[in-house]
Amino acid sequence: MTHALTRRAALSLLAAPALLRVANAQAPWALDHAVRIIVPFPPGGGLDLVGRVLAEVVSPALGQPVVVDNRAGAAGALGIEQVFRSAPDGHTLGITSAGNITIGPLLRRSPPYPPLAMTHVSRLTTSPLMLVARKDLPVADLDAFLAWARAKPQEVRFGSGGVGSSPHMALELLNIRLGATMLHVPYRGTTPLLTDLAAGQVDVGFSDASGWPLVQQGALRLLAVSTAEPWARSAGTPTLDSRVGDFNVSNWYGLVAPPGLPAPVLARWEAETAKALATQRVRDAYEGSGFTPSPLPEAEFKPFLEREIALWKSVIETAKIEPEG
Repeated sequence: MTHALTRRAALSLLAAPALLRVANAQAPWALDHAVRIIVPFPPGGGLDLVGRVLAEVVSPALGQPVVVDNRAGAAGALGIEQVFRSAPDGHTLGITSAGNITIGPLLRRSPPYPPLAMTHVSRLTTSPLMLVARKDLPVADLDAFLAWARAKPQEVRFGSGGVGSSPHMALELLNIRLGATMLHVPYRGTTPLLTDLAAGQVDVGFSDASGWPLVQQGALRLLAVSTAEPWARSAGTPTLDSRVGDFNVSNWYGLVAPPGLPAPVLARWEAETAKALATQRVRDAYEGSGFTPSPLPEAEFKPFLEREIALWKSVIETAKIEPEG
């Protein structure tokens, strides 16, 4: 009997390492120090809000502090480059947008990172661009504006937040769909554009949700939204897609990690992000600022990005926009 027990004990000891390896492989990945979410713009903007609310909600679930690190520069590329060069261990992530993933790299001869090589953990939010006009625009509605733009495009002063910005690209796409060449007036950001638009210095422009208060105040007129589906905040506003066809542009934000993020780490971040976006706290904060929580896991988010890159590459080539640097 003693011999049998001793043999069984020995076999158990031999099997223990293998069992431990199996248990470790099945154990959920865990963080062991604070997480950093890099927001590649200064505090106070849309990306900053999205990043801070997400950090606040996922921190308890992850069991570690989640710190927002604002690293502005190079139109959002500087912060995302830091994510790209970080260790793929789940402790450094960033907030992305079209400007630093699907448009910006196309407009640089030597991008600081290959955007599709990164781990695109999840899409976070979407919102339409608003086609807004000065309040005394001499046309009554979207159809009249489009007729004016087709007939006399050089009379239309179309402002944007800057060359290569999402509003600029949306303008170029609208020119292509209309067969027009509206006069582009670039600004250094959305805020000065909206200021001049409200003052009547330009005729129309694309704005993100930050222009909504001016619409509510009557300082600007909302003519259309850029998404194929109506915007819940202004359901009666027509879509450009319904008038010019094949026009579906969203102002989206995403969560990115370095290339080579291990599958268990990606799975944990996808799960916790999806849970966070479903909470009332996140929905209220995002929707209150004009954003719709719109999670897409990497398997769906990456093809979305590939389609976006193909669209903007075609627009850049057709509009003959020259890359920089």
